[in-house]
Amino acid sequence: MSERKVLNKYYPPDFDPSKIPKLKLPKDRQYVVRLMAPFNMRCKTCGEYIYKGKKFNARKETVQNELYMGLPIFRFYIKCTRCLAEITFKTDPENTDYSMEHGATRNFQAEKLIEEEEKRIQQEREEEELNNPMKVLENRTRDSKMEMEVLENLQELKELNQRQAQVDFEGMIDKYRELEKREREREKEEDERETKEMLDRVLVKRLRDSDSENEEESSSSSSIQPQSSSTDKPTDILTTDKPSETQGASGGGVKRAKVESWEKSVGTLGGRGALGSLVVRKKPAAAVNKPSSAALNKPSSATVNKPSSAAATAAVSSQKDSNTSAAGSTNASKPVTTQNGSSSLSLLGMYSDSDSNDSE
Repeated sequence: MSERKVLNKYYPPDFDPSKIPKLKLPKDRQYVVRLMAPFNMRCKTCGEYIYKGKKFNARKETVQNELYMGLPIFRFYIKCTRCLAEITFKTDPENTDYSMEHGATRNFQAEKLIEEEEKRIQQEREEEELNNPMKVLENRTRDSKMEMEVLENLQELKELNQRQAQVDFEGMIDKYRELEKREREREKEEDERETKEMLDRVLVKRLRDSDSENEEESSSSSSIQPQSSSTDKPTDILTTDKPSETQGASGGGVKRAKVESWEKSVGTLGGRGALGSLVVRKKPAAAVNKPSSAALNKPSSATVNKPSSAAATAAVSSQKDSNTSAAGSTNASKPVTTQNGSSSLSLLGMYSDSDSNDSE
């Protein structure tokens, strides 16, 4: 399988070629080979460009009657990839190259032309120096001068390279990194300072807002305090004392307070004038001479309805006991305020009379 594409086959040692009959083949016979285009070319028929290295299935033949130093010259036939026109080229062992023969033109190649020009110049110089020694001297002087110029240019390039080599690139990189680090630290400090200033401003604003709120609360509480002191709880209205009626003589033109329907039947829970007459506290015998709080809280109707009897009883009691009359006279000087707001002078006999009436 590995011998599929080769031209020469393996012959064993015991091979006898005389046993193989000779075939009469033409000398210009052709072989189909696979090759690549040796140079850039352009088809003359359609103008298609064929670049160097493009692969073709070419036909190969030996050129008759052409040899170079005993080396045969081969011709190759290929077809254009566009118009299928036939293109031929052959080997050039003299220049170690290929030469275009038919069907296409070889494209421009500067390298080959330069090589050919250098070869031509070298041949001309050798011919001139062959019979002219002065020409040889001139050429050597020119060559030495050219060599000195080349050496000077080379020395300048070396000095330039050394000057660039003295630059401490590592130091430059370290310095740049240090500057970059300082810049980052400075930016970080600025950010922290700005953040701190913002937090301080927010804190001051919150303190001001809290102070203003405290002032508003204090002012509102001071304004509401008189109203809330009278009614702190919703049920305090049931235990507060309401003026049942205004003063009779002095306040004749003032309207009386409105009395609720439940107060007419039951009365206020905390009113001593309304329900105080229903409960009488019994006094001990030793405290007869001292006026009691129940007697002071009696309604004014008890004192107003019996002014004459209270005076007579006071006179009789004054004759019996001088000490009692003295105490009665001191107590009579004290004013007593009734529920309706009228003031009257009560004597000790009034209390005794009321006690006797209560006992009956």
